[in-house]
Amino acid sequence: MIFNSLAFLAYFPIVTSLYFVLPHRFRWLLLFLASCVFYMYFVPVYILILFVLILIDYSAGLFIETSEGRKRKMFLWLSILSTCLVLFVFKYFNFFNDNVSAIAHFFHLNYPISTLKLMLPIGLSFHTFQSLSYVIEVYRGRQKAERNLGIYALYVMFYPQLVAGPIERPQHMLHQFHEEHVFHFERFVSGLRLMGWGFFKKMVIADRLSVFVNLVYDNYPAYNGFIFLVATVFFGFQIYCDFSGYSDIAIGSAKIMGFELTRNFDSPYFSRSISEFWRRWHISLSSWFKDYIYIPLGGNRVSKVRNYVNILIVFLVSGLWHGASWNFVIWGFLHGVYLIFEDMFRRMRFYISKYFRFSFPTFFSDVLGLIVTFALVNIAWVFFRAKTLAGAMYILRHMFDISTYGHFFAQMNSVFNDQYSLGVSGVAVLVLIVYEFITRTITHAFLRNSYFLAFLSFLLVISLLAFGVFDTQVEFIYFQF
Repeated sequence: MIFNSLAFLAYFPIVTSLYFVLPHRFRWLLLFLASCVFYMYFVPVYILILFVLILIDYSAGLFIETSEGRKRKMFLWLSILSTCLVLFVFKYFNFFNDNVSAIAHFFHLNYPISTLKLMLPIGLSFHTFQSLSYVIEVYRGRQKAERNLGIYALYVMFYPQLVAGPIERPQHMLHQFHEEHVFHFERFVSGLRLMGWGFFKKMVIADRLSVFVNLVYDNYPAYNGFIFLVATVFFGFQIYCDFSGYSDIAIGSAKIMGFELTRNFDSPYFSRSISEFWRRWHISLSSWFKDYIYIPLGGNRVSKVRNYVNILIVFLVSGLWHGASWNFVIWGFLHGVYLIFEDMFRRMRFYISKYFRFSFPTFFSDVLGLIVTFALVNIAWVFFRAKTLAGAMYILRHMFDISTYGHFFAQMNSVFNDQYSLGVSGVAVLVLIVYEFITRTITHAFLRNSYFLAFLSFLLVISLLAFGVFDTQVEFIYFQF
């Protein structure tokens, strides 16, 4: 079941109403069953994979808590390896198998292992990481093992964030399923407004931009020049609005029922550096990699060279997490390189300022940092969006072909002859930018003004009804991860 469907618009109010009607002791069961139905709406049999992961990590948590010494570490690694093995088989086996097969073919060796014909279960990477965070936190002594199997299963399967996050930590989420929530009208309105903003970003911005982006990227040999730059920038906003829109709907729907989910985005395109971008983009995943991979590798407490190696490892793993393709690996590698050069530049600027007693103007530095960061992020998006490495390289080679810029408007008309949709997309993106700028600069008292919020809610409803793309076949981009 996807959020932008009529099924969800009927399902959510029914589940929420039942949630507040039922006694507290039955509510976890309702949410668990509702989550099962929600997930089985896609491919029913794949819920068995979720159940296997749940049983593995639930049991591991109990064994880790009741064991001592080397046994605790043994149970931890059994859980990690078992969970990662499931992810590997469904998501990465064919990728690694194809590469080994290509190497064997290059050396004229016989390699008989064929690819597996398996469909990747929706959201497998997300609930795998959520399960891993649980056993790791139990091992570290920061979380008590959950005795109630149903509550633990609900922690992994909670349907608002089951498919595409945010990736929740057990300390933040598990206790909320034990607490009794009462209906609050203000929380209901606030959650509904956040859901509306998420639907706006998904249906008015992302889904309209996807028409242009898909035409260009799926038929890239037919185009060249500036059209690739436009399509790439459009994709940057498409993926942001698609993914952050999902997060807003998830956080808003959970909030209505009394649950607080982790904020996953914080105006990332206003970032003035790549490091700031990753503090604002997919926050739950960035913090996961920081706490469970970067810091255990030594973080920045090691030599500078080793620190740079740690950064590259984290972002190579991040690339692979997003997809079993060299495109995603290169995307992750690029961001790792960006961060390394950013650190070098920061150190160089410090020494220049100290030696010459010169400080860079803050405003100029901020504006330049914002422009450069946005440009670097979008260059990396080419590898993320292109279906093949050859396609990504073709687009990058021809993106800055100045000789073709004179044909830009003719190409725009051939690609997107629906000027109405193009205009709606452009205006919607401007609305997004202005809104995020206002929320970052205007006082919070103004933003809490009831008249302003009522007016904003009215505009959201009108915009959705007038400009939304009501196509239930358009899934969220991060469902594939």
